[in-house]
Amino acid sequence: MIIGMPVYPGVDMLDVVGPYEMFNWADITVSLVAQRPGPIMCRGGLVIQVDATFATAPEFDVLWVPGGDPDSLADLMGDPDRVYLDFLWTQSLTARYVASVCEGALLLAAAELLDNYYATTHWAFIPCLTERFPKVKVVDGHPRFCLDGKRLTGGGISSGLDEALELIQLLKGTATAQSVQQNTQYYPRPPVTSEIPEAPPCLVRPVIIPPRRGGSSGPHV
Repeated sequence: MIIGMPVYPGVDMLDVVGPYEMFNWADITVSLVAQRPGPIMCRGGLVIQVDATFATAPEFDVLWVPGGDPDSLADLMGDPDRVYLDFLWTQSLTARYVASVCEGALLLAAAELLDNYYATTHWAFIPCLTERFPKVKVVDGHPRFCLDGKRLTGGGISSGLDEALELIQLLKGTATAQSVQQNTQYYPRPPVTSEIPEAPPCLVRPVIIPPRRGGSSGPHV
């Protein structure tokens, strides 16, 4: 079983390394892939080494799309060659689950993979989904994650930990997910409390998303 994470410069660190840690404790293989091999600098400066490319990637059992810097998202969505978006589309055709964390939902939406699905994302990027991708049914209440059929979307960055446990439970059962929770001691009790504020206008600059070759009707897997 392989969970594939397509990463890019400016990707959110915890969107990648947090779930990676959870999946590792569940003995699930994670494959980091990028358009080109080499070092990828995450938002915040952490550098991760990626050796696998989109061209050499196998078919993933789960596609896991992380969020990232708004300018990075705009670059990927507005790429006239649709390299990243077409990779998501191709992998979605055979994946058991298609998942995103945080603003990664915008990338799935741009690839037409959330059309007519319920989904969530980071609270500050809800307007991006509702205004730019009207076919996506955004859920109310800022849940940590949302499962609709074979689509699993997560809220803001740390939500990826909860979402990863949910995916582990779906793939390997509750006992395995509980074991991962115990091994990682994931019993969060934050020392502060606050309320999610009102979302600002969409933080991602407007881009023209090139049409997908071969039509615009997304698969439902």
